[in-house]
Amino acid sequence: MIQLKSVLNVIDNSGAVLVECIKVLRNARFARTGDEIVVAVRQARPISQVSSKVTSGTSSAGNAQKLRKGDVRRAVIVRTKKELQRPDGRMVRFDDNACVLVDKGGQPLGTRVLGLVAAEVREKGWPKVVALAPKVI
Repeated sequence: MIQLKSVLNVIDNSGAVLVECIKVLRNARFARTGDEIVVAVRQARPISQVSSKVTSGTSSAGNAQKLRKGDVRRAVIVRTKKELQRPDGRMVRFDDNACVLVDKGGQPLGTRVLGLVAAEVREKGWPKVVALAPKVI
């Protein structure tokens, strides 16, 4: 469960490393896996380091280079420490709270997702995030 001031890891290559939740979208106190939140970037990779790794970038990679500490963006929660129960009765929990940054249209800001993603993200309507993920659990 993610609430105001929760700190999350960013698992895409958008340039942010750590973000802090500043708003849960949907008029709820907590956000769960697959929910959209508003975050502020607390730690970002240096822009010179990020931009040197991009090879004649795509449009989304070009947008990703402008992330700096303090920027406000939207994010989708893809992993939480709080266990969640699947319909078949299994309980699933992860070692960290993680998210993927998206724009207002729901498009991921990064071009790669660097870690596991919960299956609930697909069920909540984020197919583009799931398509970038190497493994869905």
